[in-house]
Amino acid sequence: MEFVALVTLLLLFQYLVFMTLCGKARADGGVKAPAVTGNEQFERAYRVQMITLEQLLVTLPALWLSALYFMPLVAAALGLTFFLGRILYRAAYIRDPAARGPGMIIGFLANVGLLLTALWGVITRL
Repeated sequence: MEFVALVTLLLLFQYLVFMTLCGKARADGGVKAPAVTGNEQFERAYRVQMITLEQLLVTLPALWLSALYFMPLVAAALGLTFFLGRILYRAAYIRDPAARGPGMIIGFLANVGLLLTALWGVITRL
């Protein structure tokens, strides 16, 4: 379970970095709170942060359920895959939002894998 805990921490640190980069983009773009529009680079950073937050709502519980009911190493590997997908997603989205597909697909498939392994693990223990 230590690997699952480590991946959880990586995901949380990644989100903190995304929050920091969003705040920097807000300052650099001169976008005063509470506005969330007005500078395209800030808007991209903001969308990355918010979409990552939305995804973490699925990823974190599914990661731990998969680890508890299926296999911790598989769960950790899928969580790490999600982490890497988010790195690719952010890099692409900041450069050109239309190029975000591969990172999004990697993260989506990792989440599907986490959900399916968690479900399988729970069902086989009923």
